[in-house]
Amino acid sequence: MLALNNVTKIFGNSKAVDNVSLSVDRPMMIGIIGASGAGKSTLLRMVNLLETVTEGQISFEGTVVSDLSGNAKRRWQSDCAMIFQQFNLVPRLDVVSNVLHGTLNRRSTLSTFFNLYPQEDIHQAIDILNRLGVAEHASKRAEALSGGQQQRVAIARALMQDPKLILADEPIASLDPMNAQIVMDTLRRIHEEDGRTVIANLHTLDTARRYCDRVIGMRKGRVVFDGTPAQLTTGVARDIYGAGIDFSEAATSTEIREYEPIPA
Repeated sequence: MLALNNVTKIFGNSKAVDNVSLSVDRPMMIGIIGASGAGKSTLLRMVNLLETVTEGQISFEGTVVSDLSGNAKRRWQSDCAMIFQQFNLVPRLDVVSNVLHGTLNRRSTLSTFFNLYPQEDIHQAIDILNRLGVAEHASKRAEALSGGQQQRVAIARALMQDPKLILADEPIASLDPMNAQIVMDTLRRIHEEDGRTVIANLHTLDTARRYCDRVIGMRKGRVVFDGTPAQLTTGVARDIYGAGIDFSEAATSTEIREYEPIPA
């Protein structure tokens, strides 16, 4: 399915991602954890082709996507939907229009300019909003919604692309605990019901343990852990975040702490 082979990204004199090799051979929900600056966001942005690969290659189902350009690149970005921490909605547009933006890569320039959408696309957008529990806000401006509701609209926009892969870059970092749970429940349900691979950058160990089938730990651009949630012990967490971290104190701010494994 998805394979990263010796992928490196260099900015100036700094390696943001350093010789990362990963493979995903079946649909699963994957969490990527690590301290700020570990390379998590850069890694996802390279998979989505928002950043170019300095060395190595990224392939999906036999196609080297890291070499794509033009229309082929845009088609891949439709197949590989991206969800951002700050939602990236158009605040003054209504919710349905924001969801319909998920079709932009397959629409003509003329229809995009005049904001024209087929009725079947509009119905599909409303169906997706209904599935995510925000259909009642379809006619409201995006800026009128709460953060958690906006993130679900962003997820709906991603689903409108009918992607094979969903990448979520810190999707709950700006949300309160209740909305964070709703968003993570939504992503997990999409993985289970649709059979889509979801890869999410996460900032808490408990979230990774609770929702993910596989957890990848990054430190200074390198992968230092790749295993199951049950293998994510305090010792492993220290390898990922740094041996000097006091986990009892960190729990109040970053929720880096040890939990009992979630039963299967």
